[in-house]
Amino acid sequence: MSTIYAAPRIAEPQPNTPRGQHTPTHAWRLGATSVVWLSSLAVTAFWVQGGGVQALLGLDAEALASLARITGLVSANLLLLQVLLMARVPLFERGFGRSGITRMHRLTGIWSFSLLLAHTVLIIIMAYALQDGTNLVVEAWQVLWNYPGVAAAALGVACLVLVMATSARRARRRLRYESWHLLHLYAYLGVALAIPHMLLTGNDFVSNPLATTYWWSLWALAAGCVVAFRLVLPQWRSRRHALRVSEVVADGNRGVTVRMHGQNMHLLRARAGQHFVWRFLDGPGWSRGHPFSLSAAPTANGLQISARVVGDGTQRLLQLRPGTRVLVEGPYGRVTNEQRSTPHLLMFGAGAGVAPLVALLEEAQFVPGDAVLVTRERMPEEQMLNEAIGRLVAERGLVHYALNGRRALVGSSWLPAQYAGWQGVDLVRHLAPQRTGGQLSECDVYVCGPTEWMTALRTDLREAGVPKERIHAEFFTTDHA
Repeated sequence: MSTIYAAPRIAEPQPNTPRGQHTPTHAWRLGATSVVWLSSLAVTAFWVQGGGVQALLGLDAEALASLARITGLVSANLLLLQVLLMARVPLFERGFGRSGITRMHRLTGIWSFSLLLAHTVLIIIMAYALQDGTNLVVEAWQVLWNYPGVAAAALGVACLVLVMATSARRARRRLRYESWHLLHLYAYLGVALAIPHMLLTGNDFVSNPLATTYWWSLWALAAGCVVAFRLVLPQWRSRRHALRVSEVVADGNRGVTVRMHGQNMHLLRARAGQHFVWRFLDGPGWSRGHPFSLSAAPTANGLQISARVVGDGTQRLLQLRPGTRVLVEGPYGRVTNEQRSTPHLLMFGAGAGVAPLVALLEEAQFVPGDAVLVTRERMPEEQMLNEAIGRLVAERGLVHYALNGRRALVGSSWLPAQYAGWQGVDLVRHLAPQRTGGQLSECDVYVCGPTEWMTALRTDLREAGVPKERIHAEFFTTDHA
């Protein structure tokens, strides 16, 4: 494609974190963890104050009602935490990182949904039916239509069932990312409909003004965070920086690189290794955001992304024209050079996972020979960012190893077949910067690629002696297709 503008790819080196120095990440993690635990303790306290423990010891219908109350309270609290996690609140993004949020999102989703179903069964089919002695179906129907907010809650549960069903791994594989993302948005509607009924009918709230104030405040906070961090802030930032596409080029035989220019880009405070959610205003379907990592160190007037063309969202990047306006959410992620604690770098990237690693290397400080980049492709012609890697090798002394070919069927699954005779642990030690003498405990290791590949590689890295805190990686299973 023709180029009308090309932003210079010159980044100012960033200082690395000295060994042993605590970064602000620890404070963010403490704050985020405190919010989670304090909210959980508050829920339990309201239940205990309302006589939940005494009722539970009765072993009768009141005990079932008490179980229904605590399952509902905990489920509601987890649902609101789910919303806060999806809202990309800076406290959680910086405290837990994207991989931590991904794990929490999955775990809280499973527990909140399970407890919500348990609450429904207990409150409608068991507790109320046993108290009134009526037919189960009749009782369920009466509760549905005669209690304030319960019909809306039932609709909310249906939305959450849809989200959970389409989030199962087997279902995800059959859905286009765009379809899954649209269905996933129903989680917001489900939470909005499912929670208010307990504020209108629950004994823990009708008779406890403090609990009512707490829950309405938490519900409003969650809704406000969604509006602020998913709608208002991205729009404001995008208008302030006036980001537009400047160049689109093919990258390998299955990749594409998009360069963008804007104004006052330093105010974004983006770092190499981070990612944004991107929306390109090029026609119908622009509202579907796609997460891509920066593939070059951010500059004062531009950003760059690179992606493997595998679906509709990435195929659309090839059709972008210079001048197209860009909306962004971010930056997100904490796998940056600030995590470094040693002068030695060992980086492993597979497929499009090489993109954030190249950006990190462009920004990082290292002496020749002290940084090693290992790339993995099925075929050499699929390698992305060849020119950028070549410059780093020629101008800064990067050591680059390309481990290409079909996946090994025996041994370490992250290796290509031609290295199947190697033990993964031995090869990792062999690839380490020479000045470490094979002592991987003296390296910071960055890993980016498909989830299964990363998991296998991390196992070998740990066995090879790399401390857990020096393996820097983030998983994007929840938000990335």
